[in-house]
Amino acid sequence: QVQVVESGGDLVQTGGSLTLSCTASELTFGDTAMGWFRQVPGKEREGVACIGRKGDITYYEDSVKGRFTVSRDNNKNTVYLHMNNLRPEDTAMYYCAADHDIHDVLKVVVGTARCPPTFFAFWGQGTQVTVSS
Repeated sequence: QVQVVESGGDLVQTGGSLTLSCTASELTFGDTAMGWFRQVPGKEREGVACIGRKGDITYYEDSVKGRFTVSRDNNKNTVYLHMNNLRPEDTAMYYCAADHDIHDVLKVVVGTARCPPTFFAFWGQGTQVTVSS
């Protein structure tokens, strides 16, 4: 059974930094696309950053470009979301997602300037990020 587990959420001040981590097990991590999403109550879950299985395909939501960086270490079955210059509007529950993508379909999807939650089958439980003003 595939398990996706996020960690690293915390309370930080505006302008601060935080790194989220996500591990995925019971799948071939090197053949798996990964994504970070966030959601606040009453709003839809939105794609923040996505990364292809080799790390050479990436997507960022416009509001996080230049502030967030997604990376992965396939030897550790881990994907990271490095968040800098955090803003109060970044406050949300952050979710990590995974799905098999040996054919790099993610490249086609992010070519349409999006990374939809529907692309991913496996989800973590979320980790809370709160940015105080």
